[in-house]
Amino acid sequence: MRNRVMALDAALLLAIPLQAATHKALIIDGENPYHAWKENTQVLKKLLEDTKLFTVDVATTPPKGSDMSGFKPDLTAYSVVVLNYNGDAFPAETNAAFEKYVRDGGGVVVYHASSSAFPEWKEFNEIMGVGGWGGRNAGSGKSARWRDGKLSLDTPERNCGNHGQRLPFLVTIREPKNPITKGLPSTWMHAGDELYDTLCGPAENLDLLATAHSDTSNKGSGQEEPMLMIVRYGKGRVFHTTLGHDAAAMSCVGFITTFDRGTEWAATGKVTQKVPADFPGADKPSLRP
Repeated sequence: MRNRVMALDAALLLAIPLQAATHKALIIDGENPYHAWKENTQVLKKLLEDTKLFTVDVATTPPKGSDMSGFKPDLTAYSVVVLNYNGDAFPAETNAAFEKYVRDGGGVVVYHASSSAFPEWKEFNEIMGVGGWGGRNAGSGKSARWRDGKLSLDTPERNCGNHGQRLPFLVTIREPKNPITKGLPSTWMHAGDELYDTLCGPAENLDLLATAHSDTSNKGSGQEEPMLMIVRYGKGRVFHTTLGHDAAAMSCVGFITTFDRGTEWAATGKVTQKVPADFPGADKPSLRP
């Protein structure tokens, strides 16, 4: 009798469906000079899948210099598109589809060096807010900094896009009420990473969530530079993180948490994930294997 009951219990357990991931994410990659983009994509994919909120597909462009005309992923199938890409221009049809996707309410995550992509694509620069490199300069727009308790839009004092050596640095939350940053410590130490400075662009409908001081002793600007920001474009939600150069930087719990929460917000406008117990404080980074 006991064996029959145990067998029945096991059957009932098997009959209970596991909670399925509720959102679909697409990572776009294929080119990203000076970055191990294949490895980074796998890290990003695992981070999102580990939340149990996302299923993740990857769309990889043809190699640099190849025919790009066939690269036309169906963005409408996804709640959020994560950009790990800085390379050749997309076909005009793909650009138009991307713009429509965001205007109509699609979510976008601009991750790290993707802020260097598409300097000539006007709408993309509006979507991500500010970017660097690729020939961007004072004619590309304003630099977004934090000064006197608010967003300051400065005329770039040098070409847009710069960083010093990859060192740990302190991140300061500037908008603690946003769902992405709500509940995080007001300051926390990030693992060794590129601290971007002098990013510039249209900077329209942009809110700074977190900044870091770009130290002149490490070839920085001496300003409080954006690390995490959001942009509204049409009905769409854009989360832009400058953090995460490589797997070592992405092992920081600060990066993991803000990336996961930022992606959920871009997909849904809400954040259900709790702040983990191992989130770093202001004294030292917190790393996961």
